[in-house]
Amino acid sequence: MQCFGRKDPITHGSFDATIGFKPMLKLLERNIATIEQRLVLVAPPAVVMPRAFQRARVAPDEHRRLVREVQRMRGSVYLEDGAVQRHQLSPEGLHQTPEDERSWHLLFTNDRRQVTACAWFLQHDVQASFEDLRVRHSPLARGEEWRSKLWYAVESELARARAEGLSYAEVGGWAVTKESRCTSEGLLLALAAYSLSRKLGGALGMTTATVRHSSSVILRRLGGAPLQAKREDIPPYHDPKYGCTMEILRFDSRQPNRKYAPLVELLQRKLSGVPIVGSNASCAPFEGSAQPVSPFYAA
Repeated sequence: MQCFGRKDPITHGSFDATIGFKPMLKLLERNIATIEQRLVLVAPPAVVMPRAFQRARVAPDEHRRLVREVQRMRGSVYLEDGAVQRHQLSPEGLHQTPEDERSWHLLFTNDRRQVTACAWFLQHDVQASFEDLRVRHSPLARGEEWRSKLWYAVESELARARAEGLSYAEVGGWAVTKESRCTSEGLLLALAAYSLSRKLGGALGMTTATVRHSSSVILRRLGGAPLQAKREDIPPYHDPKYGCTMEILRFDSRQPNRKYAPLVELLQRKLSGVPIVGSNASCAPFEGSAQPVSPFYAA
């Protein structure tokens, strides 16, 4: 689910309208310049770390704590937003998903080490199929009218990724706390997802985004586009689990919106110095791009 928050001026388009696009880019550049102080990456267990990541460390307790903090923050944000009901959370108020245990997590923290914005990035095995992806649980995948078209669209994207030597990824679990909704964190988080994808060797991928709070607007502006089956857009749909209208958007990490491409490249370089927390010895760095040490799978 994509949920930047009801009053986030960036997702509603007023941020650049208020200060102008060029000043906004300068502000984002300044924020990226010190991003190592706020951005943390949490690595999945089945990944071997590229040496380009200079601050990777193995810290199982910290890894567990950060994932739980992400789940707690998501639960709080989604509950306040009306996207989930209390019974959909754990007794501790955690919003838990199967993807949490095998994804990269991108998260911003404040001075109190509290998570203020987050998203997960799930890199699939090169031989993954539609049935391995989270999108197979979409209401469209259960409907007679669109299931075959969605299957065709996804399988076409997977085949293209294989043909072009790219991985395939799903991105989700987006949330921003109330205190950070009038900042640039939502936009920086989306840019960082592009940059991480590039750092890991490049990917085609997809994400689901809410229409209700214009979360899909920010992703379209960055380069996201509707998933298509034979040039027919896969339409928005109502997701009863979250009680809102959703869109499935595709992305290509090589082709962000050209207006934001310099920021993606700058962030890609800065990721080398961002702290990375791993849970096991496979997170020790090696030369090359990050690759799963065993096939990823989706529940």
